[in-house]
Amino acid sequence: MAKNTESSSPLILISRFISNFFNPLTSLFLYYVYYSSLHYGWKQAFTEFVPILLILILPVSLWIYWNVKRGTYSNMDVSNRNQRKSLYMVIAIALIIYLGVNYLLDGQVDLTILFLFVLLILMQISNFYIKSSMHTALNVFTAALFFTFDPTVGFIWTGIAALVGFTRVVLKRHTPTEVMMGAVLALIVSFAYLYTDIQLH
Repeated sequence: MAKNTESSSPLILISRFISNFFNPLTSLFLYYVYYSSLHYGWKQAFTEFVPILLILILPVSLWIYWNVKRGTYSNMDVSNRNQRKSLYMVIAIALIIYLGVNYLLDGQVDLTILFLFVLLILMQISNFYIKSSMHTALNVFTAALFFTFDPTVGFIWTGIAALVGFTRVVLKRHTPTEVMMGAVLALIVSFAYLYTDIQLH
């Protein structure tokens, strides 16, 4: 009875909502929508976003859902360290395919996805030793993406990333150390991304 009361407490319910809403795929989706609305017309925004949707977001989402349904993954967060190994591989393959398709279509490498790929590799290496928080890492990286063209939103998203990290601990999906590891890895990649963006612009 105490366990049920604890799981339905306001803190748990709010944390669950924040954690679910600002999951990595949703955060990146919101970034691309906002970026596209400012820099592209509807037609170009659609053209730019469709490959990301079809190659990255939908396949990864369906892979997670399918594996949860068949019992291979314990939950949609894929919070088990051993279960994450296959998820990292699927995401890596999707990112490589997208980078290849994007290069063929645009004749240039998508730096956002390239650095996202680097972050994924670092997290995959980290996973052998410590299960770094993907929710925290991807939201920190999303904040860096926003910083390149809207620092105000970047600061707001940094706060969101910190809040998401807190919810991961509250929900017992990660320890504070795992959240910090995700944040540190993302900060390293984010600073490298921001430096590269400054050099190119």
